[in-house]
Amino acid sequence: MKPRLIALLMLGALALPTAAPATPPAITLEMQKDVMVTIYNGNLGLVKDVREIRLPAGTTDVQFMDVAALIDPTTVHLKSMTDPAGLKILEQNYEYDLLSSAKLMEKYVGKRVRLYQPDGSYHEATLLSTNGPVFEINGQIHLGNNGRLILPALPENLVSRPTLAWLLRNQATAPQRVEASYMTSGITWRADYVLVLNPADTRGDLTGWVTIDNKSGAIYRNALLKLVAGDVNRAVDRFRDVKALEMAARAPATAEARRDFQSEGFFEYHLYTLDGRTTIKDNQTKQLSLLAATDIGIDKQLIYYGAQDYYRTSYGTPISNQKVGVYLEIKNSQANRLGVPLPKGRVRVYKADTGGSQQFVGEDWIDHTPKDERVKIKMGEAFDVVGERTQRNFQKIGPRTWEVEWEISLRNHKKDAQTVTVIEPVPGDWQVLQSSHAPEKIEAHTLRFRVDVPKEDTVKLVYRVRVRY
Repeated sequence: MKPRLIALLMLGALALPTAAPATPPAITLEMQKDVMVTIYNGNLGLVKDVREIRLPAGTTDVQFMDVAALIDPTTVHLKSMTDPAGLKILEQNYEYDLLSSAKLMEKYVGKRVRLYQPDGSYHEATLLSTNGPVFEINGQIHLGNNGRLILPALPENLVSRPTLAWLLRNQATAPQRVEASYMTSGITWRADYVLVLNPADTRGDLTGWVTIDNKSGAIYRNALLKLVAGDVNRAVDRFRDVKALEMAARAPATAEARRDFQSEGFFEYHLYTLDGRTTIKDNQTKQLSLLAATDIGIDKQLIYYGAQDYYRTSYGTPISNQKVGVYLEIKNSQANRLGVPLPKGRVRVYKADTGGSQQFVGEDWIDHTPKDERVKIKMGEAFDVVGERTQRNFQKIGPRTWEVEWEISLRNHKKDAQTVTVIEPVPGDWQVLQSSHAPEKIEAHTLRFRVDVPKEDTVKLVYRVRVRY
């Protein structure tokens, strides 16, 4: 027998729902000619998908398939690059009820189906519930069935891939290229940096990577990739909760600064365009080189911070729980072999031990940093440099006026001399009356001292200040 006749006999004389509604023409990923992806900070991507299509003249239904599963349908824009005035969207639906065995069964609850047996025979049944499942066969209720469930047709509005369903008005019957642009969540990018210090902590090699995480539900093949660095304001959507993935990246440095992304100023942000193209798969984390620079200058700082309330209360005992913080400062300038806009991200710092093995020594987040600005990285707390603060005098000398004297003991247990910067917040109107080290008024309410501490020695900073509130 001919295959068509066999199929008709298997369906039988009883009329099951056999004819599904006519499927609209599909614009699939195979018709794609170009794709451009712009990724923003904050879990947002702009997709421009160019495909070549051929449509009849007049009004027609079309399915634009293989879009991102997390698309924002309200942002979709379609234009014909061949005949801009001749193509217009009259109606749009986003079909996201994706095909699965569970979904198929849910669509057929209360409808007639067939249960085929191993010998080729079958039972006509009504699916009553997917929980079991439960069938009605010849007036009897069956909980589960050994037969193979056959459904007569694919239900309406159930698609195998995320799809935009359009009602279009078209004029040109010739092939034309159309560009569908839309925004989607589920795609993020961030910068990761690795800094390798030299033995003296004075210079280092910096590499930067772009880490892209695509969970948007679409693949972007051979895409032109752009990244926007900056804090773009977005209207709050209370019904969405999105997350960004974090991961580390490392790579060897090269001899001089190199960028695989070209940077340009864009509005009040920075736009990075990848040299060449790349494929971003769904559920993939991709890393691309951002920059590499060797032998950059680094300023290592030991900073001992005070606190505002030290001037409001009388303390009789030493305050020894403060620690000396360790910071690295880098000038982002061409003279320092950098001078490129640095997107915000995490900097991980490594240094070789005496055996030559690289060890992790700290990490910190940096914000978007323009060229010629400074990057400050907090590494942690010093182990061998200790600070201890003692209030030596607290005296009220008049209405809302106090004199306070502090002694800050700095102990260096290292085999090299160290310079410790002491930062003292001072409230109100104040005046330094006397000091063992030269004071600097760096801000209205900030006092700074630079104290040189010889190796394996102790230096005491003593100063007296008058404060008026």
